Amino acid sequence: MTGETLIILALLVPTVGAALIWATAWNPNFRETTTLVTAGILFIIVLTILGRFLSGEPLATGTVPIAPGLELGFSIEPLGMLFACIASGLWIVNSIYSIGYMRGNNEPRQTPFYMCFAIALASTMGIAFAANLFTLFLFYEILTLSTYPLVTHKGDDSAREGGRTYLLVLLGTSTVLLLPAIIATAVIAGTLNFEPGGILAGKVSPTVLSILLAMFMFGIGKAALMPFHKWLPAAMVAPTPVSALLHAVAVVKAGVFSVVKVIVYVFGVETLAGAATAGWLLYIAGATILIASVVALKADNLKRRLAYSTVSQLSYVILAAAILAPISIVGASMHIAAHAISKITLFFAAGSIYTAAHLTEVSQLNGIGRKMPWTMGAFAIGALSMIGVPPTAGFVSKWYILLGAMDAQQWIAVGVIIVSTLLNAAYFLPIVYAAFFRAPDKKSPDHGEAPLPIVVALTVTAAGTVILFLFPGVPLALSKMLGLVGGG
Repeated sequence: MTGETLIILALLVPTVGAALIWATAWNPNFRETTTLVTAGILFIIVLTILGRFLSGEPLATGTVPIAPGLELGFSIEPLGMLFACIASGLWIVNSIYSIGYMRGNNEPRQTPFYMCFAIALASTMGIAFAANLFTLFLFYEILTLSTYPLVTHKGDDSAREGGRTYLLVLLGTSTVLLLPAIIATAVIAGTLNFEPGGILAGKVSPTVLSILLAMFMFGIGKAALMPFHKWLPAAMVAPTPVSALLHAVAVVKAGVFSVVKVIVYVFGVETLAGAATAGWLLYIAGATILIASVVALKADNLKRRLAYSTVSQLSYVILAAAILAPISIVGASMHIAAHAISKITLFFAAGSIYTAAHLTEVSQLNGIGRKMPWTMGAFAIGALSMIGVPPTAGFVSKWYILLGAMDAQQWIAVGVIIVSTLLNAAYFLPIVYAAFFRAPDKKSPDHGEAPLPIVVALTVTAAGTVILFLFPGVPLALSKMLGLVGGG
């Protein structure tokens, strides 16, 4: 089977899976089996592509002309390969979790839920393997539209309001800022293809470069760089499996993936490093990290605290990329993987608590670890990873970011990392302490663990958080390949 065929299959399998989910809607068992089988087949395809890529085989499809200067095309490079592995692997676990959650909470409209999930994963594969800015933008927008019904799944007023904010911010930033930036890039560079060293290198003045950088960075609203972050906490009205999709599997990862890809392949790390006017990005990312951490510290609603934690952690990736050192690019790439496996664990735990105990506030969690030891044990592991404590994946990525900041003598970035780590500890560790070491509230409901599929899923991702620390081989290899590209 050719590399081109494999790439096309990675796009087609979840798309066909969505149709089969609709066709099997009459039987929930068949429908959910279809979901799991589709996710499994996609992961096998992605692993096959990974094996070919690591063996040195060039992998790309032919291009399809859409209009003069616009072509639809796909190719494999290190960052996209890592993103595809993360998304396809976590889709399997999230599907297992979704079965327990949707049934355990008697959620309505389960067939459209699973269909939209599959379409979202198809668009995620399109983003990961995009060979040019046009292809990336097309699938970026499809991802927004396919996840909107998931955000508004509950169908009540708060869901519709959250959905409006979701669409307004994401479509607004992409059409007002990102699309004009892509058009300007096409005019200046004469191409939209991603190329090592950047297609804008040597073609624009530092001032124009800084303006275009701002349009791209704020136009990629899924990266949740302040002040364009409101969509993310607004989307927390969605069911927890959707929150996991938004925060770990696809949406925000598509945002920071696009940020890093644009910095490396459109601007070029060396070009940005030589343009003093582009240094503002590091300060905006640092401010987002700290402000979001303070908001998370004050939030009592658990999902809101996790949402602002995500806003903060995403800007670690942007901060690392903005340091503009090869080793920090490695850290940015690794943090995409580390945050994905850790944050999905935290959201799985939040959904498990809601399903078993119907609790949503941090202040309600006293002693819950005694009733839900698997859930809160997994939460503790995810929290330690977000803080950056070994032996968890978050330590590996933060270590590379810190090394990159010190290597580049970006002491502001070093300070941000240290202060934010303390803030991470301040808003995560009290939850773990209260869960295991405080007595349950007298009015606390009697309950045990959530349904088995939920517990299995969060246990797997918690274990994955530790495994990624102990055996970071493939993600780290891909990240180092990207670092070499970024370092010129």
